[in-house]
Amino acid sequence: MELENKIVIVTGAGSGIGRASSLKMAREGAKLVLVDFNTATGEETLKMIQEQGGEGIFVQADVSKSEDVQRYVNTAVETYGRIDAFFNNAGVIQKFSLLTDIEEAEFDRVVAINLKGVFLGLKYVLKVMEKQGNGSIINTASTAGVRSEHSVAAYSATKHAVIGLTQGAALEYVKKGIRVNAICPGGVETTLTKSVGEQFMTGGYVPEEVGNMRIGRYAQPEEMAEMVSFLASDRSSYMVGSVVLVDGGLTL
Repeated sequence: MELENKIVIVTGAGSGIGRASSLKMAREGAKLVLVDFNTATGEETLKMIQEQGGEGIFVQADVSKSEDVQRYVNTAVETYGRIDAFFNNAGVIQKFSLLTDIEEAEFDRVVAINLKGVFLGLKYVLKVMEKQGNGSIINTASTAGVRSEHSVAAYSATKHAVIGLTQGAALEYVKKGIRVNAICPGGVETTLTKSVGEQFMTGGYVPEEVGNMRIGRYAQPEEMAEMVSFLASDRSSYMVGSVVLVDGGLTL
């Protein structure tokens, strides 16, 4: 198996792409450190992994808090001795609105989770991987990180920034045996995206790109998981600083 006995941390593991990727990598032989703010959904993912014969632990954490991030990193090392791969995935969508209508508290919330959370994960996981001399990190950006979309300026800004962090970290750590890449999902059927259509309809404006999946459908989380597993493994050994669009042609 491609990830046999690899130790992998996944944030946002309680649902969507995080859950699908955790299950996929467990089937590939990895041992998972599952991280989520929601204890119930995180433990549910762990149970699903165990039911399919996999191994892992769950750590409740708020990724925007330094002490919580250090705790999940330290727990991984204390439990398994190392971190081979890190899916830095936790994120939220903003409340859809024009930029001038975004409340400051909402802006702060989106930045704290989507940007600071990714930064803190990189900060503390990279320290462990540098000591090891190896590791693979996958950050979750978005198509909104390469092409801004209507009514989500704050969200788009954080995802652009995730790409900047990805490439900056990749440059700094490639000579230390660490690969840092990012995936950019487009429309994926997850809990996070289910409310998108309703929010647009409530707001009275539906951008023309909404529903414009050129492939003709939304992605399943399992399709994102295939790319995450690939980037976590040695199959992607020559990929460094890559920003991988997995969007069904949405950005074409």
